[in-house]
Parts: sequence; C-alpha cells; structure tokens
Amino acid sequence: MLRIIQKRNYWFALSGIILILAILSLMTWKLKLGIDFTGGSFMELSFNEERPEISLIKSTLDPLELGSLIVQPMGDKSLALRFQDTSEEKHQEILKKINELAFSLEGQNKPESENVIKEDGGTTASAVSSNTVEELRYNAVGPTVGKELRSKSITAVTLVVVAILCYIAYAFRKISKPVASWKYAVSAIIAVLHDAFITLGVVAVIGKFLNIEVDTSFIVAVLTVLGFSVHDTIVVFDRIRENLPRSNEDFENTVNTSINKTLARSINTTLSTVLALLAIIIWGGASIKGFVIVLSVGFLFGAYSSIFLASPLLVVWDKLSRRA
Repeated sequence: MLRIIQKRNYWFALSGIILILAILSLMTWKLKLGIDFTGGSFMELSFNEERPEISLIKSTLDPLELGSLIVQPMGDKSLALRFQDTSEEKHQEILKKINELAFSLEGQNKPESENVIKEDGGTTASAVSSNTVEELRYNAVGPTVGKELRSKSITAVTLVVVAILCYIAYAFRKISKPVASWKYAVSAIIAVLHDAFITLGVVAVIGKFLNIEVDTSFIVAVLTVLGFSVHDTIVVFDRIRENLPRSNEDFENTVNTSINKTLARSINTTLSTVLALLAIIIWGGASIKGFVIVLSVGFLFGAYSSIFLASPLLVVWDKLSRRA
C-alpha cells in the first residue's frame, strides 16, 4: 500500500512550488484577453489554394486603419484576423481587399498557358479566380459588451465556488468526528482554487508563447475543470466516509487506505479523458486548441489535488484539532 498521506509534506511542497510558478507567470505575462472581453472583431479566413504572406496581408490592410491588427496563420491555408474596429463597413472592405490580393497573386503565379487571350492579341489573367477566399467565422464585440462579459464571468466562477462549498458541507453533514463536515468543504475549495490558479498560470504561458487568447470558451473550460476537480475529490471523501465507521485504524491511516482504494479509479478516469483530449489537440482545429489545452491541464491537476492535497488537508485538520 502506498504511504501517500504519510508523505503529505512532500505533496504540499510540490503544490506550493507549482502554485508559485503559476502566480509568477500570471504576474509576468498576465492573461491574454480576447475580443470577447476587450471588444473588437475576429475573422477566420480560408484560402482555396495559396495563402498570401502575412506581411503582404498586413501591408494590404494598413490603409483601412483597423487598429491593433493581428494576423495569425492557422494551418496551411487559413488565417485569423483580430482588430479593434467592429463596423460592418470595415468588415466588407477587408473581404474585398483580401479577395483582390488572392486574385492578384494567382495572376502572378499562373503559367502563360492558363492565361486568357484578348481580342487584341494580348493576354490577361483568367477572369475566374480559382484561389477563392472563404470566411469561416466573423465575430464583433463592442467594448461595453466585453466589460459586461468579463464581469459576468467573474461572478459565475465566484458563485460556483460558493455553491460547491455549501453543497459539500451539506452532503457530509452527518460527519462530525474526527473532522467536521465544513472542514471537508474547505479542503475541497482549497483544492479547487489550487487547480484554478495553476490552470490560469498555464493559460498565461500558452497565451505568451502559443498566442492563444482567453475568450468565453475559456470560462466554460474553467467551470468544467472546477466541476471535474470537485467530482474527483468527493469520490475520495465519500470512500473516507464509508470507511470511518468500520475502520480499526486511526484517522490518518483510514484516509490513506481510502485513497489507495480509489487511486486506480482516479488514474484510469483521468488518463482516458486526457488521451481523448490529446487526440483533439493533435488533430483538431486550431480554433479549439486553447480550450482543449485548458481542459487537459485542469483535469490532470484536478485528479492530483483530490488525492495529494484535499485528502491530506483533512489529516492536517485532525492533527490541529488534537493539539488544540
């Protein structure tokens, strides 16, 4: 049997180090907020054949004065445009400019045999361009809406944490010895906040180096991670509650036995979920990559915290109460 609880100081130290690194990354790079929270427009375009150079696209769109234009390649023939202007007029102007650019590049690269002969004997590029541009997605969010979404997202996360605290305290209300039910709830919330901050730190890192922005789907991912973390923690806590009345061991060893009995289940559930998410990261679309990365990181640390943080905290509560 693994002596997980007996080595709790090592797990606390490991969690502390990872948490400090996550907080430092948040302070250094901060979260890269997307247009859902800052306001602006997002366009995703796909080219049928050749995608123009990024520098050429920027120089073509510079006269439109879009403000903070960001051009990000996606795959081999797609790209994403982010800019501050949200008017429909600018939206249509961008599409026109990009289509003209794609057509001009095709005319430059087309072999002479594919050119159309004019009546006067000259040649010109084919009137029908095969390098078409398809708009896959367009979103426009005003600054007022962005602030409202940001405020509602913070409120949603806060309410979820409070609801989790109340639910666990109620679900374990019949447990009073040696650790009170509200201490189960507090231990679970500490584990949830631990997972949330580490996930935010990872998001700051991937936002810096992979250019992935935080949008409303990120909030969905965080809420999903909180739910998964609490679910895993409650499974362990429930096994502790079942073993307490019939165990001949002290509280520390009872908790350790309960963890060992649920360890295989936690590992198998988490790995099967993360492997499916890994497949999406590798072969899925670029637009959902950030969302899936957040889920993967959150699920891994959710499983870790339920075993190596939340449960050992119960033993710490017990030790402190005995000293009082």
